[in-house]
Amino acid sequence: AHQQGISFLEKELTQLKLPEISGDFRVRHVGKVHYELSRLDLRIFHLPYSRISLVPSVGLQVSISNAFAELDGSWRVKFYFIRDHGSFDLKAENVYIKIDLKLGSDTSGKPTISTSDCSTRISEVRVHFSGKFGWLYNLFYSAVESRFRKILESKVCESVADAVRSELQPYLQTLPVTARIDAMAGIDYSLVAPPTATAQSLDAGLKGEFFSLAHRSAVPFPPLHSPGERSRPVHRLCSGQGGLRVPTHPLPAPLQLEKMYPETPMKLRLSTPSAPFLNIGPGGLSLRPVVDIQAYAILPNASLAPLFLLSLVSNVSAVIDVKSGHIVGSLEVGRLKLSLKQSDVGAFQVRMLQSIMNIFASSILLPRLN
Repeated sequence: AHQQGISFLEKELTQLKLPEISGDFRVRHVGKVHYELSRLDLRIFHLPYSRISLVPSVGLQVSISNAFAELDGSWRVKFYFIRDHGSFDLKAENVYIKIDLKLGSDTSGKPTISTSDCSTRISEVRVHFSGKFGWLYNLFYSAVESRFRKILESKVCESVADAVRSELQPYLQTLPVTARIDAMAGIDYSLVAPPTATAQSLDAGLKGEFFSLAHRSAVPFPPLHSPGERSRPVHRLCSGQGGLRVPTHPLPAPLQLEKMYPETPMKLRLSTPSAPFLNIGPGGLSLRPVVDIQAYAILPNASLAPLFLLSLVSNVSAVIDVKSGHIVGSLEVGRLKLSLKQSDVGAFQVRMLQSIMNIFASSILLPRLN
C-alpha cells in the first residue's frame, strides 16, 4: 500500500496545473517593470523518501522528505518601450510533505478515508532565466521565487486532498465485505466500528457473521464486543432451544458470609477484563477466555452489597462441521481455574467451588452444548 500510494501520488503531483504569474515591481533608475510567467509545465515531482506511521485517534500519517520538483515556462517583461521574452527553468528542492489520513467506516461496514490535515514546506527554489537582460531578471527573482513557493505549497495539499477524495475513497468502496465459503454458506466480515489507531497498532473490529446463501436472516443476538471495549458484561454465551439450569446446591463460601447475610439471595455479574485469545486452525477453534465473577448480596431494598470477586480461566475448543445444510459441532471445556481476586467478607478457599463448577461443566453443560 505504501509503495503503490507513493507511486500514485507522484503521478498526481506531476499533473498539477499551475496558474500564470504576473506582477509589477519598481527598479531604481528604471521605473515600473511588468512581468508575466506563463505556460508553466511541471515536468517531474519526485518523492524519494517517505514513510507511513500511526497517529493515535486519527489513523495514518504519510511523511515525505527531500522531495523535489522541476518545471519550465515562458516569461515576458515590459518597461517603457522595451519588451523582452524568453524561457525559464525552476527547481524546488528539499520539499517536505506531511499528510494525516483519518480512517472510519460507513453504514455498510466498509472502510472510509479522508484527509484530516496536510502541510507542505519547500526549503529552496531556484529559477534560471534565459534572455538579454540578466541584471533585470535578478531584480525580480526574489518576488518570483516567493510566489512560486506559496503556489506550489498550496497546490500540493489541494492535489493530495482531491486524490484521496476522488481516487482512494471510491476504491475503498469497491472492497468486498462478504465472501462465499461454499455452495451453502457465506461470511460477513464488515467493520463493526471505525478502525482504532494507537502508537503501536491499528485495530479493526470485524463482524465475523456466517450466513446461509439461500436465506439470510438477522442474527438473534448482538455481536461480541471488540477487544477495545474493556470490562463489558458477557451478553451471550450461546443461543438455541432449551436452556441451562444452574444447580441450586449450596456453594462453599466464607462462614462470615452466612452470618452477615443470612437467607439473602445473591447475584453474579460476569465481565471480561481482557480480550480472549482465539485461534482458528484446521482442527477447529480454541478459545482461552478470562472472566471476572463479581458476587453481590441482594439487600431487602434491592441494592447490591459486594461480596467477593473471582477470576475464572479455562480453555475451550470446538470442532464445527456442516451436515445436510445444518451447522453441527462439539465443544470441549477444559478444567476451570478459579482464583480469589478480592473479598469483602474475609478470605476463603475456592478449591471446593472450583471442583463443583468442573463437575457442573462436564456433566450438565457439555452434553447440552454438543
